[in-house]
Amino acid sequence: MNHKFEHIKNDVIKLVAANRVLANEGVVDAYGHVSIRNPLNKNEFLISRSLSPELVTESDIYAFTLDGKPVESNTPTPYLERFIHGSIYQERDDINAVIHSHADEVLPFSITDTPLLPVILTASDMGYSVPVWDIRDHFGDTNLLVTNQEQGNDLAVGLGSNKVILMRGHGFTAAGRTLIEVVKVSIYLPKNAKIQLQASSLGKVKSLSKGEIDIRSKVDPNAPQMVKAWEFWCSKAGVNPGKN
Repeated sequence: MNHKFEHIKNDVIKLVAANRVLANEGVVDAYGHVSIRNPLNKNEFLISRSLSPELVTESDIYAFTLDGKPVESNTPTPYLERFIHGSIYQERDDINAVIHSHADEVLPFSITDTPLLPVILTASDMGYSVPVWDIRDHFGDTNLLVTNQEQGNDLAVGLGSNKVILMRGHGFTAAGRTLIEVVKVSIYLPKNAKIQLQASSLGKVKSLSKGEIDIRSKVDPNAPQMVKAWEFWCSKAGVNPGKN
């Protein structure tokens, strides 16, 4: 572990666990990443060096400023799309963890006019509205990756006050008040997308109401039921869940 993180060792342990959990649950594969806002400096975030999430260890975690610049000069090759994370932290003071995923299940909703809706109880944390961001709208033809702060800022504006934003033909980005909250959102979002798609072949789909979403959003992100889920996922992935 980077010696500078000794005072937030538990946060780093949890960040490593989140990488492994997301890989074990199939939310990320060789690609995708997760970050947390630095608990000691709100103008920095912690994220792994460019590495497949399943392989991340404590020694792979580094700090970046919100404009995507490494805090240390000897930082190894970073993720190209680290600007997703910094821009969202810059735009949203309430957000302390961000996940980017290429989950196949959400992609049909990113390339059609059919909105992704909350349809199952466990996915209620995703919120009632899921916008779609198309990089081509403001940046023309690109490689579809968010590789600079201008693109990251545009994505963050598109996210608005929501928890999740789809990225056309690319995947999704989720933001949460805590790491556990955003991991939960990211695990159940693809499941929700799969069920919505299956249900649509049977007839009209009934989504959760805004009132139901509002009620469920009042759950404390550190509530026992959230911690229980976190410990379960960490156990399945064989990683240290850290202290709560």
